[in-house]
Amino acid sequence: MVQPTKDDRFSFGLWTIGWQARDPFGDATRPPLDPVESVHKLAELGAYGVTFHDDDLIPFGSSDSERDKHIARFKDALAETGIVVPMMTTNLFTHPVFKDGGFTSNDRSVRRYALRKVLRNLDLAAELGAQTYVFWGGREGSEYDGAKDVQAALERYREGIDLLAAYVKEQGYGIRFAIEPKPNEPRGDILLPTVGHALAFIAQLEHGDIVGVNPEVGHEQMAGLNFAAGIAQALWAGKLFHIDLNGQRGIKFDQDLVFGHGDLLNAFFLVDLLEHGAGGSPAYAGPRHFDYKPSRTENIDGVWDSAAANMRMYLLLKERAAAYRADPEVQQALEDSGVTSLATPTLNPGESVADLRADASSYEEFDPEIAGARGYGFVRLNQLAIDHLLGAR
Repeated sequence: MVQPTKDDRFSFGLWTIGWQARDPFGDATRPPLDPVESVHKLAELGAYGVTFHDDDLIPFGSSDSERDKHIARFKDALAETGIVVPMMTTNLFTHPVFKDGGFTSNDRSVRRYALRKVLRNLDLAAELGAQTYVFWGGREGSEYDGAKDVQAALERYREGIDLLAAYVKEQGYGIRFAIEPKPNEPRGDILLPTVGHALAFIAQLEHGDIVGVNPEVGHEQMAGLNFAAGIAQALWAGKLFHIDLNGQRGIKFDQDLVFGHGDLLNAFFLVDLLEHGAGGSPAYAGPRHFDYKPSRTENIDGVWDSAAANMRMYLLLKERAAAYRADPEVQQALEDSGVTSLATPTLNPGESVADLRADASSYEEFDPEIAGARGYGFVRLNQLAIDHLLGAR
């Protein structure tokens, strides 16, 4: 029986299970959840971690004494259950003050307020032992091309992230930052819309050494991109600091379905990548974080059923991926298709451009007609993956 344990490192955001199911066209269909109740229930289900925006735990506008009480109750629940806080983030998108963004608002006073809000919560993240701090710039964008000087906005974004990263280093917190890309919604166009955009931005930072990415399944797929391929690039760059798992069915609004309840085959190859990487060892050691929303049709029982479904889906896919990797026929198909040979450098050890040009076998004696006639067997390889995914092998 597939049963999650804390060793699986599954984590959930308070905003996921606690979503009351409001949408642009309808009111809430569920009552609010107490964060303390959520911590206890997640522990019962086998999760190891809980994450949150500041406003998920501490209502916006709370006094210092009220804030302290909310934090104390939460810390008691963590101690009672053994649940940890691996990641935290700041809400810079709900209150009307952030309608034009936080770090990139056209209003300078809003930008300064956003930085102060994050600074305060970085202290809380360190106090709770969080190792990652996520930045989702959901309002950092615009609906109109003339409404935002994008180059200036990116400079303000850089200024903000570098200031906060410098603060973390000065305090010795040991926290790393993870930028979460998204192409659109709630803004028409959001800055840093994809993993590639985020990686290019990080390369321009003074403190980019502690800044990586937190890709989300649905966000990349909303842009029509291959999520597993994006994760592979983040791993290749050494910048996969956190990951958000959910389900998405094509280029539409952000669905936040249960993980695997969208593009199942891509979810299979994503789990295979995370768990086996190159050479068969895990490629990612961080939390398997679920950033989904229980469907609006569900009651409270359905909320917990859906939370359990996320973990079950991951474990089932992990089991199927292990069987796929261990199958001798798959191993042969990988070799026949050339997948395994791609790791071999194109140049020989120490080979120079002059050596390559002198090698007649690489050009003068090479027969492109013979090479062009080769079949790679990719369809067969893909069918083997589907057979394993469906339990047919």
